[in-house]
Amino acid sequence: MCGIVGLFLKDEALKPELGEMLSAMLITMTDRGPDSAGIAIYGDESKGMWKLTIQSGQPDVDFPALEQHLHDHANLNSKAFSITARDTHAVIQVMETDKDIILSIIKSQFPTIRIMSQGQSIEIYKEVGLPKDVVQRFGLTDASGSHGIGHTRMATESAITTLGAHPFSTGQDQCLVHNGSLSNHNMMRRHLRAEGIDIQTENDSEVAAAYLTARMSEGQTLGEALTSGLNDLDGFFTFVVGTKTGFGVLRDPIACKPAVMAETDAYVAFGSEYRALVNLPAIEAAKVWEPEPAEVYFWSH
Repeated sequence: MCGIVGLFLKDEALKPELGEMLSAMLITMTDRGPDSAGIAIYGDESKGMWKLTIQSGQPDVDFPALEQHLHDHANLNSKAFSITARDTHAVIQVMETDKDIILSIIKSQFPTIRIMSQGQSIEIYKEVGLPKDVVQRFGLTDASGSHGIGHTRMATESAITTLGAHPFSTGQDQCLVHNGSLSNHNMMRRHLRAEGIDIQTENDSEVAAAYLTARMSEGQTLGEALTSGLNDLDGFFTFVVGTKTGFGVLRDPIACKPAVMAETDAYVAFGSEYRALVNLPAIEAAKVWEPEPAEVYFWSH
């Protein structure tokens, strides 16, 4: 049992309030998953720039060392980068032309730093602990953006670790949160790794994220990839998937995991339970419904 939330803003005037609204929704779902929590925020992108969200168990050592290493690196085309630390996480903003060099430096020189996400707009913050504590550690109520998704986890099939927390990101500006359990994730993990997809954990939910990344890299749209997943992913699941332009929702054909959605002229919201939505503005006038089994829903800017 886990808790999922998602919020897609139609009204740009609400963008400064995204973090506050999404955090409140996630905290409401605490009793569905007290082990770890995380939020993905899709904020404004800067032309020609790239974001890397990184995490370290020793941020006071790793982040300054990385920053100095990047300043001293002769092969970077530009010194136009910044590292903004938030507790155990940091966001690196770098020229898109330099991102591969910086990724290579992190992977080869800083083994205790982990990549949480990369892309033009996505930032992911996740850690072990209650949602309210994770929200406070990273100052997520102050986050601004166009849409975001969140998850609070009750671990069932893998260890309670930062890497085991959701959201999982296996592609550029892509992420996934999951409530449920996949039965064929070990076989699927082997196949996806053979295809060259980077999978860091033994968590079944990361396999689902990697599966969608693999199918989309072959040219499928998110909707087509989710539809393919109905045939290829065995088990019970509710997925909420974030992309640079929006988010998608899919439940398995049996749909035994709870889900509810609400839509107004200002937003589309998702929650594992309706109580996650009750404090949203004008919720009393919203269209509220339960997503149908095996039907793909998607909203995009």
